[in-house]
Amino acid sequence: MSFVRFDSGSAANGGVAEGCGFCMRGSKMVLFVTGRCRAGCFYCPVSSEKRGQDVVYANECPALTDEEVIEEAEAMDAEGTGITGGDPSENLGRTIHFIRLLKNRFGKGHHIHMYTSVISLENALALEEAGLDEIRYHPREELWTHMDGTELAKIASTVKMKVGIEVPALPGREGDLIALAKYAVSAGAGFVNLNELEFSETNWDMMDGHGYKVRDDLSAAVLGSEETAVKVMEALPDAPIHFCSSTFKDSVQLRNRLRRRAEHTAHEYDVVTDDGTVLKGVVYADDLGKAADYLRENYDVPDELILIDRERNRIETAAWILDEIGGELPFKCYIVEEYPTKDRLEVERTPLN
Repeated sequence: MSFVRFDSGSAANGGVAEGCGFCMRGSKMVLFVTGRCRAGCFYCPVSSEKRGQDVVYANECPALTDEEVIEEAEAMDAEGTGITGGDPSENLGRTIHFIRLLKNRFGKGHHIHMYTSVISLENALALEEAGLDEIRYHPREELWTHMDGTELAKIASTVKMKVGIEVPALPGREGDLIALAKYAVSAGAGFVNLNELEFSETNWDMMDGHGYKVRDDLSAAVLGSEETAVKVMEALPDAPIHFCSSTFKDSVQLRNRLRRRAEHTAHEYDVVTDDGTVLKGVVYADDLGKAADYLRENYDVPDELILIDRERNRIETAAWILDEIGGELPFKCYIVEEYPTKDRLEVERTPLN
């Protein structure tokens, strides 16, 4: 075996792209700048509410203003941003605007990488001038063995930013992927990323159209994708190839990003779990002010462990306190586990009375 295995099945022939390092640490904000794309990839996993729509999301939440984008980056103390879509090249002006916005706010050290299927020297120069640090080209599959007809070599020899290739490891296509990786390296690309192919709500018809199957009952990964990536890495042991597994993205990258946001935004009464979710005590009452006074006067709960959340019509407090006194309170009480994201999606709640 010529490559090195990482957490959760990922692997690489040597080092990985700088942008991947931020993903691994969970310190990269995902900025979805548009759902529009002309590539038409049959395996596209973009959700139905985003696909084809000219919308912006910062991590999991819609971002209608520049301020909301900056707010999300600050909430997770982002060290970098990955700009994605759709295809960000479909709204190049907006993409350039966000690159400049993030660089102006967080400085040159805020690393920004971008994914696009449009291999254009003109676009690359404009993006680099705006401050882009790394560009990842996603050529359509019919180009994998005909990359000499693209501007990849010209781009790699002209720009100073890092240039790479990122595509899914389609099962059984190792010959085409080897050809793609060989050409990319010879053209001056600094890395080749192979992602484990996954089923999603919008590409499930791959099962019928291409005969793909789920790897196992616990995963959305496509059977044979990892094996294909391994064959490519073994065939090109000296090429800078990185295989990113489905499990890594779900169990390491996402968890680290959630933990980072939780630790940066948690209240004093919140408990951050190993999975990056937040545990808290929640009290519901007709009069929240009187209920908060009841907690202070009868159980000596300090002010810093009480928050009246008018928007959600509830009181938040420490889970460990409510676990002790919840059974005695004349209010509905729960231990709630939720994501630390802006929408605070609830994972589970446990009634205490």
